[in-house]
Amino acid sequence: MKVILYSADLSSELPLPFADSGVRAGFPSPAQDYLTESIDLNRDIIKHQATTFYARCVGTSMLGAGIDDGDLLVVDKSLEAKDGDIVIAFIDGDFTVKRIKLDPSDKCLWLMPENDAFEPIKVDDSSDFEVWGVVTYNIKKMK
Repeated sequence: MKVILYSADLSSELPLPFADSGVRAGFPSPAQDYLTESIDLNRDIIKHQATTFYARCVGTSMLGAGIDDGDLLVVDKSLEAKDGDIVIAFIDGDFTVKRIKLDPSDKCLWLMPENDAFEPIKVDDSSDFEVWGVVTYNIKKMK
């Protein structure tokens, strides 16, 4: 899965009504009674403005993680990638989104797809590799 990178522009604010008591996935409730606050997605999902960027996914290698072709990922460069994190990585001239798997017995790490149609990518000393950031949110279009 490849990615297209975008910078995060936080110069605008767009406070929208927010159902802060939750929305039921069972029986309906009158949600308008609960729209007492507002939420600004710039403020609420971007914790480190200077190090946050967006990436649009192109491909299907991360379907098992809920990341579909066309999804917009929020990525934070200030976070240290840990085993199991989904990251934007630069490897051998290409950007990709994958889950990191550390292999201490092999002294390497793997970039793991979440789709059996794709092979894991081994990262070792011969790889031109850099983690560009940790994925913190996935924004997907529902319709």
